[in-house]
Amino acid sequence: MEPAFDFLIKDEKVYSGALSCRGCGWSLLVRHLSSILGENTVYVVPASCFSIIAGPYPLNEVKGSIVHTVFAAAPATATGIRAALDRQGKKDATVAVLAGDGGTFDIGLQSLSGAATRGENILYVCNNNGAYMNTGIQSSTATPYGAITTTNPAANYKKTWPKDLMGLIAAHNIPYAATCSLAFIEDYRAKVKKAKETKGFRLLMIDGPCPPGHKVDPSNSITVSRLAVETNLFPLFEIEHHNYRINYFPKENIPVEKCLSMQGRFKHLFKEENKPALEEIQRQVDNNWKRLLELEKMGAELNI
Repeated sequence: MEPAFDFLIKDEKVYSGALSCRGCGWSLLVRHLSSILGENTVYVVPASCFSIIAGPYPLNEVKGSIVHTVFAAAPATATGIRAALDRQGKKDATVAVLAGDGGTFDIGLQSLSGAATRGENILYVCNNNGAYMNTGIQSSTATPYGAITTTNPAANYKKTWPKDLMGLIAAHNIPYAATCSLAFIEDYRAKVKKAKETKGFRLLMIDGPCPPGHKVDPSNSITVSRLAVETNLFPLFEIEHHNYRINYFPKENIPVEKCLSMQGRFKHLFKEENKPALEEIQRQVDNNWKRLLELEKMGAELNI
């Protein structure tokens, strides 16, 4: 019997074994991504967990070419590779950046904005696990409100909201951007295929589970990722030239605390003195969802 959904990988484009932690999102992310992009792909990897997972030279996790680059310059490096491939007539090759949130939201933001503004023919993939996990779990501007990191420990948990990267990238009026979850593989694979077939600058932001950083049992990585979507902490949507489209509507109104309670980085929020912070997170998540609904409605009206 044929599988009901097209998420089975028939031709692996990664080698067996990986240097990732148990339950890490990177390995699953790259396994499915590479199976769609194929071997005719150049992956540009700035400093991140994947720069370790991919392996030191001459090792290579992916059946394709990997170019390691510095933290701030992945889109600039990818721009040069794209130009070189085009000059050689290899326009059918894909150039994909594989970066974490530190190299995207923070250190690499200027380079990212420049490449998006120029409309470079690059696929940018951000594995957003909400901190600088590779260097010791320090806070980034993607770290969620209320989370504990090594630079926001104990009572000094993060009290600012993460940067709206998708809003920033939408402002560049690029042809395609989308959020993805490894708990929704069919949706993720469909978006990778769409991004591969689209020309110009494209961006995929994946909610990346990180058991050591999120303080989650590795066996619960996907469960927590699914709850992030079901509680609207991480909505699934696409943006095409400013127009938003929501890809998944939760069937139940699940409170955010169900997802947060499974992550040790939020355990302090369940103390009586921190309950107001937990309530504030719920309010903000509800407001963000309402805003997303309005953005989708606006896009639909403009396309009438």
